[in-house]
Amino acid sequence: MKMNLPDSLKKYFWGDNLDDIKWPNHRKYITQTLLERGNGEAVKWLFDHVNKTQIMQMLPELKLSRKSSSFWKMYLS
Repeated sequence: MKMNLPDSLKKYFWGDNLDDIKWPNHRKYITQTLLERGNGEAVKWLFDHVNKTQIMQMLPELKLSRKSSSFWKMYLS
């Protein structure tokens, strides 16, 4: 299923061609961006589409700031 991002999340993907970013093809990139830049609404949307265990497994591969990475490791454990 190729799903476009909701309008409320598009502000986090400035500089990207939003016609090319689809869930699940870009699941890791979307997850990374929302964990790094997203607000509560964005994170809620993310958790509705991928469970916390999957996010925890992705964390080592995501390009997050040290602060964000530490926060999400603690939050998800």
